[in-house]
Amino acid sequence: MSPQLKAVEEIGVDFLKRKSQPSDILAPDFFSEKEVLRSRFAQLISAEDSQRIAILPSVSFGIGTAMKNIPFEKGDEIVVLEEQFPSNYYTWQQLKSEIGVSVKTITAPPLLPGRGQRWNDEILEAISPKTKCVALPILHWADGTKFDLKAIRDKTDEVGAYLIIDGTQSIGAMPFSVEEIKPDALICAGYKWLMGAYGLGVGYFGERFDHGTPLDNNWMNHENAEDFAKLVSYSPNFKPKAARYDVGEASNFIMVPMLAEGIKQLLAWTPQGIQDYCEGITKKAIDQLRQKGCFIEEADHRGQHLFGIYLPNTMNIEEVKSKISAKKILVSIRGNAIRVSPNVYNNPEDLEKLVSCFI
Repeated sequence: MSPQLKAVEEIGVDFLKRKSQPSDILAPDFFSEKEVLRSRFAQLISAEDSQRIAILPSVSFGIGTAMKNIPFEKGDEIVVLEEQFPSNYYTWQQLKSEIGVSVKTITAPPLLPGRGQRWNDEILEAISPKTKCVALPILHWADGTKFDLKAIRDKTDEVGAYLIIDGTQSIGAMPFSVEEIKPDALICAGYKWLMGAYGLGVGYFGERFDHGTPLDNNWMNHENAEDFAKLVSYSPNFKPKAARYDVGEASNFIMVPMLAEGIKQLLAWTPQGIQDYCEGITKKAIDQLRQKGCFIEEADHRGQHLFGIYLPNTMNIEEVKSKISAKKILVSIRGNAIRVSPNVYNNPEDLEKLVSCFI
């Protein structure tokens, strides 16, 4: 997870203290900060309509919401990736036993030049008239491999399949436009590159989900919830568009303004600015690691803020891990990759220190 911005911490503390005087929390407060969050996230992903943004507790909740509202039938195929994050896997796997769908896993090609392009080609080849849903990340969480979502969207359109994207590893740190890609759903945890707290996320839901049924049937995702005096005049109608998919207690008076504040800073930095900065501080280090025999995906096929280091046979991963730990460098082991995820809080010296662990 990302470090917490000072401004995010301050606003969290301020809103935490509000509960000491609950009489100061008025009916409009249950809705106002949510709309700020929707608006800022919509701006970040270039979505024209902020009402297509839902407030979610987790990626699995958002993926489950999408799954519930896709009309699967026995024999349908779902395309996923080898070793993609479990929250975007278990939900689809569950459908195998429930209704007899097939989950088609696209394995990673060998660690050779052109690997990223080949992986994308194999995804496109796997999409067929049997495909009902393609559920992918923007970047692979283990090594940052980037997927050509525009080409994948075009192919899913040809066969009428849904495109469900987990944006957790990339939204906030690299540019993304729903107007360009047109995903059916984009789900994103808030505690990574959105600079929010753990336990709150956001999701974009396109037109195919406009009349769906939420996982959480709560009072706030029904029409006329703003009128507290008439809450017992139960409305059978859900709110339009994505607001119907909000989790219960989505007002979350602490984490909602924290996440909105984090996104505010990202809009000032810009995701492209973050990509450019990360490229500048990592280029030399990546060249040096390759000279030592390590495999790192080519720049055109990975994120600049997230890349995996695969060791040559001459290096012992346990020895490398020990050196990294001794120098108090925080990286992650994901599968066979040493995942490195720099951001604006890093500098070239941090990368030099990392390279010194690979001998």
